[in-house]
Amino acid sequence: MNPILVGPLTVAGISTVLALIIAVLDKLLNNYGEVEISINGGEKKLQVKGGSPLLGTLAAEDIFVPSACGGRGTCGACKCKIVSDVGPHLPTEMPFMSQKEIESNIHLACQVKVRKSLDIELPRELFSIKKYKSHVEKIRDLTHDIKEVLFSLDDGEIEFVSGQYVQLVVPPYGEIKESVQRAYSMSSAPSDSKHVELLIRLVPGGIATTYVHKFLKEGEAIELVGPFGEFRVHDTPAAMICVAGGSGMAPFKSIFHSLHETGAFPEKDIWYFFGARTSKDMFYLDDLRELQAKWPRFHLVAALSEPSPEEHWQGDTGLITDVLDRYLQTKVQKNDKGWEGYLCGSPGMINACVNVMKKNGITEDKIYYDKFA
Repeated sequence: MNPILVGPLTVAGISTVLALIIAVLDKLLNNYGEVEISINGGEKKLQVKGGSPLLGTLAAEDIFVPSACGGRGTCGACKCKIVSDVGPHLPTEMPFMSQKEIESNIHLACQVKVRKSLDIELPRELFSIKKYKSHVEKIRDLTHDIKEVLFSLDDGEIEFVSGQYVQLVVPPYGEIKESVQRAYSMSSAPSDSKHVELLIRLVPGGIATTYVHKFLKEGEAIELVGPFGEFRVHDTPAAMICVAGGSGMAPFKSIFHSLHETGAFPEKDIWYFFGARTSKDMFYLDDLRELQAKWPRFHLVAALSEPSPEEHWQGDTGLITDVLDRYLQTKVQKNDKGWEGYLCGSPGMINACVNVMKKNGITEDKIYYDKFA
């Protein structure tokens, strides 16, 4: 091994071991007993057992704070105001906090351990989020690494806005000893309130995606929590410039079919840029082309970044950001209605698209996305 790497790797290893030891000792030696969580000045009061992160403690009481990463501290979604003194922000929280949020005592619920009674503030709409019992009605392979999963709700109907997401509750399996939750945008239309459809891409080593791709079966009982998220179509006449790759297709499938079905926002022109590496990574093309043929204000731009000659690809080529830049400069009509950006994909893809959109005159306050880590 390179001697230069030995020091940093040794420190990292020692730090990880110490963190695990501290966590185990805290669990074994500290009995925090029953504590009270007061929400919104006493609007709700919960008597709970202390010692667990606030995010999970609230979920056990059927109050579900959004968390795209399932409480791993990597998405920054589970922000809430802690009125009580819980000490300084942890290093794991700081990357997600603005100075104003720090001064307002906003914390990540997954990083705050409930060691004593707390006063917190939460948006009231979180009280209406539910956990749904469902079963898997159908699983379909869309590509070599993306599955379309249709869940049928067993207890009631779900009301949501196209663009929102649910958290899939994955049960323990194999070496995974505890249930985990992961966020996925809904690809089904809100008009079908008895079903939830998700597009789930296999992520190597991903707990939830591994379960879905290798263990999940049709007929299996699964819980869903939601709906969450503020990603949705905005009520303006501005043209929608939409960009996605891979399973980022999900919210746009819901949005486009819902808009076409309801006739909502009739002034909006819609441009959809969908990027993939090769033809085997491309899906729903026939469905989207059919939608384009019968819906004049919908424009599809599908692009491959690495097509082989054997694919005989007739569409656009190049990175989707380059294709987007080219179209914004030459083909997407500019008018007094303006443009709005709608994005779904990896943080890297979103950041690159934001830069292209800003370069072409779309201000950052008119660019909308849910960035899942």
